[in-house]
Amino acid sequence: MNKVAIITDSTCDLSKEIIESRNIKVLPLYVRFGEDIYRDGIDITTDRLYELVEQKNEIPKTSAVSPGDFIEAFEPLIKDGYDIIYTGIGSSLSGTFQSAHIASLEFPENRIYLVDSKNLSTGIGLLVLKACDLRDQGLSASDIKDRLLEIVPKVRSQFAVKTLDYLHKGGRASGTAKLLGTMLRIKPIIQVRDGKMDVYTKTMGKMSRALDVMLTDYINLGEQIDLDYVMITHSQAGKHVDYMSEIVNQKLKPNKLFVTEAGCVISSHCGPGTIGILYIVK
Repeated sequence: MNKVAIITDSTCDLSKEIIESRNIKVLPLYVRFGEDIYRDGIDITTDRLYELVEQKNEIPKTSAVSPGDFIEAFEPLIKDGYDIIYTGIGSSLSGTFQSAHIASLEFPENRIYLVDSKNLSTGIGLLVLKACDLRDQGLSASDIKDRLLEIVPKVRSQFAVKTLDYLHKGGRASGTAKLLGTMLRIKPIIQVRDGKMDVYTKTMGKMSRALDVMLTDYINLGEQIDLDYVMITHSQAGKHVDYMSEIVNQKLKPNKLFVTEAGCVISSHCGPGTIGILYIVK
């Protein structure tokens, strides 16, 4: 049986420490301001992204990992005798999965296994960590793919958005919705299910109200949650990160709670202050 390599993309929002310790290869998506193109997490940081948004008063365009990028990543691993598992941003949210599929056709069958996460951010990261666990247990790439496909519909991803500016500038909220939302201090909670982003509910007033909605959902699920890994992922969310971490650890403590920062691609769509909780149900 061949060795197994795990590949994902920069929207997985896993920390560098996790990526290095679990031997994960990450391919960057791209962020574009006019003619300037940056590789997510390599050429640009989230802090710099927000600086540029303020300077230029525009939201950057983002683009997928190309088939050529995937071929460049796949080729040396295949030559070294690895089978490959790739899971990254959901196919309905980016062209990256299609790029991976196109690239995989350049290699022998049964060497590259693609799993559509139907998710984003550490909703992908959870699948990547499960893939690493299965690899370390000695499972084949084929068996890992089968197991991941069982987990995909069980991933729960919720994010509270602090400001509507980025949703508006990115074309995801009308000017009227943005104005009313700002006046009423609306904090939408976005969920990702089956590859689609939808508004789960809206809270008014302080950001803490939105956090409490997400935390209540998490706590009420109780024994239905797979407590191997729970993620709190944010984009410059400050004190709210500590609050959510404290409540999670007090009320329903996971075996591993990871706090990670959203990369540039995810942050460009949600804006500063966004924070989410992501986990798997049994």
